[in-house]
Amino acid sequence: MLLNNKNIVLTGASRGLGKSIAQALWSHGANVLLVARSKEALDALRAELQRAPVREKQSAAVCVADLSKDTAAATIVNKALSIWPATHALINNAGILGPIGKAWDNDWRDWESTMRVNLLAPVELCRAFVPWMIQNGGGSIINLSGGGATSPRPNFSAYATAKTGLARFTEILALELKGSGVRANSIAPGAMATDMLNEILKAGRENVGAEEFDKVVKQAEKGALSLGGPPEKAAELCAYLASDDAKEITGKIIAAAWDPWNNFATHLDELKESDIYTLRRIVPEDRGKMWE
Repeated sequence: MLLNNKNIVLTGASRGLGKSIAQALWSHGANVLLVARSKEALDALRAELQRAPVREKQSAAVCVADLSKDTAAATIVNKALSIWPATHALINNAGILGPIGKAWDNDWRDWESTMRVNLLAPVELCRAFVPWMIQNGGGSIINLSGGGATSPRPNFSAYATAKTGLARFTEILALELKGSGVRANSIAPGAMATDMLNEILKAGRENVGAEEFDKVVKQAEKGALSLGGPPEKAAELCAYLASDDAKEITGKIIAAAWDPWNNFATHLDELKESDIYTLRRIVPEDRGKMWE
């Protein structure tokens, strides 16, 4: 069990990828604090997990919080403080797709709300949990920041901008945490058959853009295995990064479906000393060109 006795906070836990992550954490022996907006869905997931504990005294708690509200971070950290002496990992999974279409046509309030949920709330939670982790000797921050962080994603400006900001913040946080025992990484989970996919289909080809829409139609037709792999793959990457096996990996954005993270142990020195799996500007020399 990778996560035996570790206490882990997971946002967006009640459905989709979040539910798969919760199941993976539980199967590896973690205690979990499940965070989402729906108490009914959280209670159902907790009951499901508790029917199959993998070790004695394994615990699952729930916390109802809406990350669009500026009170959410305090609610979550206070709940964690009330049940555990230490939190070993924070997984910022909760997110919303936000407005779809040209940036200038988007409703501004929707744009702002998307930034709040996808960027500001995760940053606020990192700020709240990091000092506690440092005090207790270490921990792991895992931010879900795919969906536009590594390449431009037209017609999803709010979502992609927030995720790009979160990926860069994670890199900065990792450097600020150097020597503290706390590490920070981002995950690009890959395309999956989730509620977000249905939102894109509902928005239509004109708003989404032909290339993106055709990809989503293909995804919907073939299911979770067609583009990015099943959510269980990203969930297992979360479990790995939360474990002590990944204690030397920090400041990276890792694609769950495409990167060979199962073999990172054989490349630790290269990972630590390079900008592999990071966001960087491309200059002419990177493409074999010499411009004056």
